[in-house]
Amino acid sequence: MHTPFDFNTEGNSIVYVKTVDVADLPDEVRAGAGDLEQLYAVHDADGNQLALVVDRKLAFVLARQHDMTPVAVH
Repeated sequence: MHTPFDFNTEGNSIVYVKTVDVADLPDEVRAGAGDLEQLYAVHDADGNQLALVVDRKLAFVLARQHDMTPVAVH
C-alpha cells in the first residue's frame, strides 16, 4: 500500500514519521491496507502528510531518497 507523495518542503529538510491506525483512515485507504492495522505517515514541519507507507523502514528510506532527514514521532 503506497500513496502518491510530494516532498516539496520548501527548504525544510526535516520530516516526521509517525504510526497511523488504519481504522482512523478514510474508507478507500482502509480498503487498500488489507489486513494491516497500522501504516506509517511522513509529515512536513507544518503537519501536512507527504506520504503513507506500509512500514517504518520504508518511510525513512523514502525520506532520505528525497534528501530529507526523518525523525520518529512517538
